[in-house]
Amino acid sequence: MKPNMGGVDRIMRLLAAAAIIGLYLAHMLSGTLAVVLLIVAGIFILTSFISFCPLYTLLGFRTNQKPK
Repeated sequence: MKPNMGGVDRIMRLLAAAAIIGLYLAHMLSGTLAVVLLIVAGIFILTSFISFCPLYTLLGFRTNQKPK
């Protein structure tokens, strides 16, 4: 697994995950939507920490610098 996510992408995902979790904790999200968004937030956090997004590989995206 080679990293395919840049720093800005990782930070944006962590901020989005924090916003989703914050909305959930403030009881602004509930029901099925809350569950789906919390799963997405978990995926965002996981992919941010490992710097690898499987969807980017499938689509051919890369947001970090290519290895030399």
